[in-house]
Amino acid sequence: MDRTAQLTARVSGHGIAYDPPTLAPSTTPSAASLHVRAARVLAANWTGTSTVPSRYLYPHQWSWDSAFIAIGLRHLSPLRAQRELETLLAAQWGDGRVPHIVFSPSVPLDAYFPSPDFWRSSSAGRAAGAPRTVQTSGIVQPPVHALAAWLVHRADPGLSFARGFLARVYPRLAAWHRYLLRRRDLGGGGLVSVVHPWEQGMDNSPCWDGPLARVTPAPARSFRRADLAHGAAEDRPTDLDYGRYVRLATDYRDRGYADDEGEFAGIDSGGEFAVEDPSFNALLIASEHALARIAAELGAPGAGRHARAERLTAALVERLWDDTAGMFLCRDLRGGMIRERSVSGLVPLLLPGLPREVTGALLDTLRGPHFAARTGLVPSYDLRGPAFEPNRYWRGPAWFNTAWLVERGLRAHGEKAAADALRTAFLRAAGDSGFAEYVDPDTGEACGAPGFGWTAALTLDLLHDVDGAVETGREGGDRDDSTTGTGSHVRRHG
Repeated sequence: MDRTAQLTARVSGHGIAYDPPTLAPSTTPSAASLHVRAARVLAANWTGTSTVPSRYLYPHQWSWDSAFIAIGLRHLSPLRAQRELETLLAAQWGDGRVPHIVFSPSVPLDAYFPSPDFWRSSSAGRAAGAPRTVQTSGIVQPPVHALAAWLVHRADPGLSFARGFLARVYPRLAAWHRYLLRRRDLGGGGLVSVVHPWEQGMDNSPCWDGPLARVTPAPARSFRRADLAHGAAEDRPTDLDYGRYVRLATDYRDRGYADDEGEFAGIDSGGEFAVEDPSFNALLIASEHALARIAAELGAPGAGRHARAERLTAALVERLWDDTAGMFLCRDLRGGMIRERSVSGLVPLLLPGLPREVTGALLDTLRGPHFAARTGLVPSYDLRGPAFEPNRYWRGPAWFNTAWLVERGLRAHGEKAAADALRTAFLRAAGDSGFAEYVDPDTGEACGAPGFGWTAALTLDLLHDVDGAVETGREGGDRDDSTTGTGSHVRRHG
């Protein structure tokens, strides 16, 4: 296969599913080594049915981690990438929610907190249809899954059709979106709300400081954090943060994981948490476009889903865009707009239907002093913000999944030079940090867990050259079911 150094984006129509850029080994001699190292991380984190984010810090299956991991795994083994998503979706609840953690019964209870005995999914979640044969959490995470499923399918359409992959996951993905759209529009404006910081994925973002200040924390003696045994305290959320996380999760569990607005509004726990977040909703919109493509691939109409995605995009702009900030902001349903700049407000750059003036302002903000870090990566929080901390989780460090999303957005909007620069910074930082969970945005210092699943997976995605354009109908992909990605390849065409 002829490889060139040209980075291309093939976007037409609703351009949500993008090709990874190409890479010329002759001009980037470290690429092969980086590929092998990333593949080894995923092999080490593979359990046989899914991939853990980190063997020690996060020893179970996480929802949005698995979606990002599947996107990278498709370059090593489309079969394993399909299994990753299938394992997660097998734990879906009857009401359609996809839980943010699927617990492994082989992991000791004290290895992670909150553990299965805290969530009590099979009993507390019985009315919501929690599965009886597997233990899960009761909250959710960002809906990247349909986008991941579409990209995994396109890596090897022949294998996908032979296994009935899309036909099996489509009803589950449709139910997942239906749950979010029908049960989580707590603000009544068409957008989905999160009811816990863990649901949005950026746990201790300064965006949550205001809403969380209303929450009475659980007593410190009522829980024991397991994360500090494997992560530096200065890199992690504080004990006060955790006390509030535990209180919110306990209240949600004790009301049977109910979501409807009447029950939500009736809760008086000193201030419930309900926030409309731009990145969560942008990823739902991206996945709704992808779900339309999946439907069309199965011979069902997809125009209605594209139209819904466009309506959601309009609602996102109407409710969360802020001209003064030049980016999207979060909306606290009890306190109004949250005047903090975080990477969440840049993620909607991924979407194809944004007004031109919004896209232009987002690009200006990304290049401006609030997010222009010395490493070339995207900090998780405003570099000039009063709460900025370069090493503490989502209060400043640069994360690789959000960098991948912004890079895809830049490329989709024709910003080739900026996308190339971010991709180069990503690959350099991922390799130099040992595929760290996140890094200092100015120094590149590794923080959090080493050998992190989605860092390795998304490194592969930015390294890999796919033979065929997602949007042109020319399909192809390598099938390799080895654990390292160095075995033989069988070319399949759908």
